[in-house]
Amino acid sequence: MIELEGVTKVFHHKVALDDVTLTILPGQVFGLIGPNGAGKTTLIRLLNQILTPTKGSIRFAGVPLNLKHVRSFGYLPEERGLYREMKVLEHLIFLGQLRGFSKSEAAHSATLWLDKFNAGLWSNHKISALSKGMAQKVQFIGSVLHNPEVLILDEPLSGFDPINVELLLEQIKTFKEEGKTVIFSTHNMNSVDELCDEAALIDKGILVAKDRVSALRSRFKSGAFRVRFRGSKMAFAHALWTWFELLSCTELSEGVYEALIKSRGDYQFNDVFSRLSEDVKLELIEEQIPGMQDVFLKLVSDEN
Repeated sequence: MIELEGVTKVFHHKVALDDVTLTILPGQVFGLIGPNGAGKTTLIRLLNQILTPTKGSIRFAGVPLNLKHVRSFGYLPEERGLYREMKVLEHLIFLGQLRGFSKSEAAHSATLWLDKFNAGLWSNHKISALSKGMAQKVQFIGSVLHNPEVLILDEPLSGFDPINVELLLEQIKTFKEEGKTVIFSTHNMNSVDELCDEAALIDKGILVAKDRVSALRSRFKSGAFRVRFRGSKMAFAHALWTWFELLSCTELSEGVYEALIKSRGDYQFNDVFSRLSEDVKLELIEEQIPGMQDVFLKLVSDEN
């Protein structure tokens, strides 16, 4: 468990983080989201002890965070940094040794990961010969080859094509299944929807919201439902009466319609069914839950 209590970080009178308190549970994929310059990278650097808090405390597994903990973390920084004249396998062995592996242990782990990421043929190429995406793979491998308990990823999807994005997302799911804690800072809200158990939004150094992703999405429901039905469009509209507003209705095929309706009060799924089922044949009722992209925009807009 990682606990931040009243964490503040000030740079030359500029407050980068302001009294942030949050808990990250073990085995979670935890999303760290916010606009550019919000303070996410500062928080990540505090977790890696690259920086120290101006005020407040950080605890790991119940004790103050220290370098012994951090050495067992895996960290992929937003700024990519590889030695361009080193060969790929040589570089990964070097990174593994920094994490406490012997040369043979680092070589074995690096080779396994290179093969897993379809990069084994590049082992003896210099970093300078790699594409941006391939270099990103190498840096990711360097952050995980020592089998860390906690993995901190700052914008890990940057520079990847869709195929490799999917490969990386599947690997993060595997880490979760293995019980690892993944802290995942990203602007890709679809990946937050797909992967994250909880998410925290930081804006202007302030913790604006923290909750389970499902709870954050539910918080901003608009009361809209997508309904597919067979029958009379007129009967459908009449059945809505004062309970629901008809936003749109499209005929998909003869006598088959798809409509978007919005509740005029606090009406739920069962209310939609009971109100409509006697007048038309219902084929689908789907509540329209906003994605994290919509939640992100709403939270930042409200904060501003």
